Amino acid sequence: MNDEAPESLIPYDEIVQEALRAVVGRVLRQVEETGALPGGHHFYITFRTKMPGVIIPKHLSERFPEEMTIVIQHRFWDLKVEDELFSVGLSFGGVPSTLVVPFAAVTQFHDPAVEFALTFHANADDAPAEDHEEAENDAPRAEPVEDGSNVVSVDFTRKK
Repeated sequence: MNDEAPESLIPYDEIVQEALRAVVGRVLRQVEETGALPGGHHFYITFRTKMPGVIIPKHLSERFPEEMTIVIQHRFWDLKVEDELFSVGLSFGGVPSTLVVPFAAVTQFHDPAVEFALTFHANADDAPAEDHEEAENDAPRAEPVEDGSNVVSVDFTRKK
């Protein structure tokens, strides 16, 4: 008797990945519509920087040639969500930047306020993600600030 499962002619993994990415889109669309993050919610979004459709400034693609994590929390602007991608304004080292990220490029989404996390396959053949530097400017400030978030290192597998 053969214990191997037959190969599926239906791409279930791909269908599930698309459905879960739609969760990210729906959450970001809610923030876009209300203009604010509810309660203590905030998001770490990791994405492949070389995936088709990703648009980031050259200095960021040089610094993060494979993958980067952004924080949507205290300082972000112009969040726009479309069916296949989102764009957001963030500041990196004091330099305002607009990033365009297709949902297909997203590899991780994490809301630490409620310990909700999703992990995706941007490309099954890709190597594991590299570590990132700590955030430099996404801590809350007493004075009003009109710039954005920064890149952080996130360990999605470790419970705190």
